[in-house]
Amino acid sequence: MASVLQDLKHLLFTKACLKEYTENFNFLHAECFKITLSKALGLAIIAGSFMVKIPQIMKILKSGSAKGINIISVLLELLAISSMASYSYISQFPFSSWGDAIFLGLQTVTIAFLVVYYSNGMTKATAFLSAYTAVVAAIVSGYVPLTVLWFAQAMNIPVIVTSRLIQAYTNYSNGSTGQLSAVTAFLLLFGAVARIFTSIQETGDAIMIAMFTVSTLMNGIIVAQLLYYWNAAEKKVKISKKKK
Repeated sequence: MASVLQDLKHLLFTKACLKEYTENFNFLHAECFKITLSKALGLAIIAGSFMVKIPQIMKILKSGSAKGINIISVLLELLAISSMASYSYISQFPFSSWGDAIFLGLQTVTIAFLVVYYSNGMTKATAFLSAYTAVVAAIVSGYVPLTVLWFAQAMNIPVIVTSRLIQAYTNYSNGSTGQLSAVTAFLLLFGAVARIFTSIQETGDAIMIAMFTVSTLMNGIIVAQLLYYWNAAEKKVKISKKKK
């Protein structure tokens, strides 16, 4: 039990900062404050990531349709999340700086499965899920070299840009955001903003920082479209009511 508590403490405090707080009683240590704030924010993001895409999943299941959700965009997003999680895990970055990727990945692969299922049937959806599981197992088992994971992480920036622009173009072409969840989109935007700070504080990795900066900009585009089409829909309703 004592060892478990010790591990939990280090999720929030570094050894140096724990010493500053418990031995030196230096609660105003500036650097420790930033590090502890970053870890607390990272853990809060991880806790929130349990539910980030649940509204999107529920919306698809409720409607029995994945209309408006571009499968290529979803797969590219899944690639970006999986690459980031794998690179961070192998690089032994603090769990608080990337742990949310595990839960985001599980939810994203669920969305991808549902999109394939509603579009192409259970056989292809199951084949996709099996292939993804095999790739993840190979990475976790250490069969993929770190240099390959680094390259995959570096490629995340164009992947994220492409993913979001494809979805943005789909929204534009349809004149609506279809089954996209506004709650999920806003949570992803806020999470990406927070991850810029935690990446600076906990990893110092330039690729991670750049990736989350780009992710913030791209998620902002999707959120802007959600707001635009939502307002446009409201205006149409008001105009139709006036005509009646």
